[in-house]
Amino acid sequence: MFEAMAVPSTPRTALTPQWRAWIAENLARGCSTESLITDMVREGFDLQEARHAVGQGVPTAAAPEGTSFRPEPSRMARTHRIVAADRTVTVSMRLERPVVVVLDDVLAAHECDELIARCASRLQRSTTVDPQRGTHEVIADRSSDGTYFPLNADPLIARLDQRIAALMNWPLENGEGLQILHYRQGGQYTPHFDYFPPQDPGSAQAMAVGGQRVASLVMYLNDVEAGGGTVFPELNLTVMPRKGAAVYFEYCNSLGQLDPLTLHGGLPVLGGEKWIATKWMRQRRYAPA
Repeated sequence: MFEAMAVPSTPRTALTPQWRAWIAENLARGCSTESLITDMVREGFDLQEARHAVGQGVPTAAAPEGTSFRPEPSRMARTHRIVAADRTVTVSMRLERPVVVVLDDVLAAHECDELIARCASRLQRSTTVDPQRGTHEVIADRSSDGTYFPLNADPLIARLDQRIAALMNWPLENGEGLQILHYRQGGQYTPHFDYFPPQDPGSAQAMAVGGQRVASLVMYLNDVEAGGGTVFPELNLTVMPRKGAAVYFEYCNSLGQLDPLTLHGGLPVLGGEKWIATKWMRQRRYAPA
């Protein structure tokens, strides 16, 4: 991992142009957001202010120089109610750019409860793809535990995989295994992209099996007592977790261009706990070794 360059000699806690340039340059060099936030807090920044400042710098660093994103019509059906294989799902909110859709009734209450019960004893600390090596690493920015189910692992998972593929209007075999995540009180995931930034050396390894990620579906398995929303900082949008509901977003078009407006994160859980199920779709058939 890269070490961040020396911090600017400017007043602490002031997000000056020098600090913004420092953030952008270090992100471009491949430094992790975690290391930059740590350095800024050490220099006197408030933790939330540091996270927000680094998050603002990520889209510029992550978008390949000289490229742009051409919006395309959403792959998801534009009806108010979507028949997704065995279940009818209701659309409660939709944005066109970036494509963000909030959905109700994606999962039944008993399905949420069963997924939680199945996973409670098999959770491990969540990892992210290292931008340099492509390996899966534990980082402080993602404070959750998780596990996953391979495609069609059993009748319940097979039914959910088919429903999700129909809802996302994408081939079932292009989906990664359904991932279940648990956030305890205080748990969060700082703003990030679900796609693999092409300029990161580690992305090539991540994309070797199935290509780039194209869309995400985050399903809420419980009602969170306080906090825990899914935030889109560039949109000033926060989707609050509701049992059985979900948020869907697209970020890779037919040309392989990536939409940096889909920067998103999981806000800290302020009361209780949060359980979610996530499905990521790839460009091609997902076939991990």
